[in-house]
Amino acid sequence: RAEYPLTALRKRLRDAQLSNEPLCVMCLADEIVEPATVCDHVVAHRGDLERFWSGPFQSLCKRHHDSDKQREERGGTQYIAFDANGWPL
Repeated sequence: RAEYPLTALRKRLRDAQLSNEPLCVMCLADEIVEPATVCDHVVAHRGDLERFWSGPFQSLCKRHHDSDKQREERGGTQYIAFDANGWPL
């Protein structure tokens, strides 16, 4: 697996993403305003250095990055909307 050191470039990339998109996009989809803390790869890079550095990126809160996004990348179900009774659509 390729190494992705915590370099100044990586920090600048994260800071730029969070500055441009300061709120978690998954929270916003649920009409929740939550600050983002993670610069997430929209498409999993899976070791591809070009994709790792070029994105595309999205801003997520740690909770969504560590749960929903990881489940989605592993091929699990992600529920985006619920009906009036709370059942996933």
